[in-house]
Amino acid sequence: MKDTVIITSSSSASARVKRSKPTSFRKTWRLHLMLLPAVLVALIFKYAPMPGIIMAFQDFKPWLGITGSPWVGLDNFQLIFTMKGSVQVIWNTLIISILKIIFGLAVPVTFALLLNEFRNMKLKRSVQTMVYLPHFMSWVILAGILLDVLSLDGIINRLFTFFHLQPIMFLGEGTWFRITVIVSDLWKEFGFSAIVFLAALSGINPELYEAAEIDGAGRWKQTIHITLPSMLPIMVVVFTLSLGNMLSANFDQIYNLINPLVLQQGDIIDTFVFRNFQGGQYSLAATVGLFKSVVGFILISGGYYFSYKWTNYRVF
Repeated sequence: MKDTVIITSSSSASARVKRSKPTSFRKTWRLHLMLLPAVLVALIFKYAPMPGIIMAFQDFKPWLGITGSPWVGLDNFQLIFTMKGSVQVIWNTLIISILKIIFGLAVPVTFALLLNEFRNMKLKRSVQTMVYLPHFMSWVILAGILLDVLSLDGIINRLFTFFHLQPIMFLGEGTWFRITVIVSDLWKEFGFSAIVFLAALSGINPELYEAAEIDGAGRWKQTIHITLPSMLPIMVVVFTLSLGNMLSANFDQIYNLINPLVLQQGDIIDTFVFRNFQGGQYSLAATVGLFKSVVGFILISGGYYFSYKWTNYRVF
């Protein structure tokens, strides 16, 4: 008799679950509606232009259109890889991007760990606000600030001169230009990037720390054995997603800071394309875009596979 009751009640429960689905959607349709503008933007600006990929295999002429332009196959790809300076530009992009990805992950994680140790909430919020602010400033403004601060007669070199040190051409010498680009990008973005890691820290079960304290573990050991392993999945996801921008290196920043003195070590793919492929060379620009997209897709796919294999964590 008891078994019969259990079966009946479970079937009725499943029936209630089935009936509750439309009700649940009726309660959340406003949230789905809020998502609609983002979906439309993605469809219009990301997916609708995708047929334009064909231009990478054509000698595209606007007056002939995609259907009428002559087909050239892989000639455009051969051209962009044999152009003078193209190999150096790819290396510059990889070096800057890899360093940005490494430090762009390590610094926000370290900052989030340090900020999480604050017990004074007012001080914690003040520090958060100060480090978030640069993210909302455009690179046009920040480039102007950096040009003034890092020039030979700027405040930094004046301090060097005061302490009898040799002035440095931060934006006029290739190696220093790369360092300046990486450090300024970190300064601008590390506070905002730390938000996701602070959210991950807030989701760690406090009972784990209580058990560790009972076992005699200090703050350092708790960080090593509890905090970092708990943050590892989100760290892997952030790293994997950042691989998609491996061949970008932030055009806005480089374009506003670069000058002829540092082209050899500071020129990246996007600024190279912008400078050389003007005047209606749509096919070459589309070729570079397709090349970057394919490489980014391969890197993200590979990173996602290995992240699931090593950490057993997946987004979908």
